[in-house]
Amino acid sequence: MAGAAPTRVLMGVNESTIKGYPHASISSRKAFEWTLDKIVRSNTSGFKLFFLHVQVPDEDGFDDMDSIYASPEDFKSLKRRDRARGAHLLEFFVERCHAIGVACEAWIKRGDPKEVICHEVKRLQPDLLVVGCRGLGPFQRVFLGTVSEFCVKHAECPVITIKRSAEETPQDPVDD
Repeated sequence: MAGAAPTRVLMGVNESTIKGYPHASISSRKAFEWTLDKIVRSNTSGFKLFFLHVQVPDEDGFDDMDSIYASPEDFKSLKRRDRARGAHLLEFFVERCHAIGVACEAWIKRGDPKEVICHEVKRLQPDLLVVGCRGLGPFQRVFLGTVSEFCVKHAECPVITIKRSAEETPQDPVDD
């Protein structure tokens, strides 16, 4: 259809939890690659991808660091560092989209990922939500919960979850 609006796909993406690995998580990369291969294919002008990264505020504000921060400037530098890490994450997806000619937007929010993603679905009204899935077992899901399961149940649009392959799973399956 000439002149039809592009299909809008929202992708929830996150950083890897593997220590010393400041890149997109295995599940986020897998979901992105799957979306390009199976949905977008060669129809790059028929889609617009929206990348949402939700940063989870640490309960005590120290992001698992052992240091004690004594001044307001210390907290400002933490916030700048978090923004920089989030921007670096989104840069991976945006650069790849631009390289192949897919329109995209990306932004960072703070909060509980499952709640923020569903809120952004309501605000943005995408045609589809794509999220990665670690493929946790029932015991792990009870204690950790899953963003993908919550989104399937609560997002106000169709949701596709992409599970990482067995060979991509780290030694600790909670890592991503």
